Amino acid sequence: MSGGLVVLIGLVLVPYPGPGWLVVFSGLAILSTEFAFAKKALHFARGKYDAWVAWLKRQGVFVQICTLLFTGIIVALSVWLVNGFGFANSLLSLGQDWLVSPLFK
Repeated sequence: MSGGLVVLIGLVLVPYPGPGWLVVFSGLAILSTEFAFAKKALHFARGKYDAWVAWLKRQGVFVQICTLLFTGIIVALSVWLVNGFGFANSLLSLGQDWLVSPLFK
């Protein structure tokens, strides 16, 4: 149970700067102590992650920058949707209504 929760939290953290994949792999490692499928999933996921990193390193600077920009857009969009920018807007009295998430209006 706790391993599954750690995996879910890690998946939410993946696009953010920090240890998202480390948390996912940790959750799978916890699960793999009890379940054989989790051990297979851990090895599969680590292999795919390593392959992704190797592929990205082989790409040119343009693709690397586009990947970084796409990740940044995903992070900014998710922070906006959970009203992170709206909170800063109200805290700092900026008066910028577009910073408030449509989910919190």
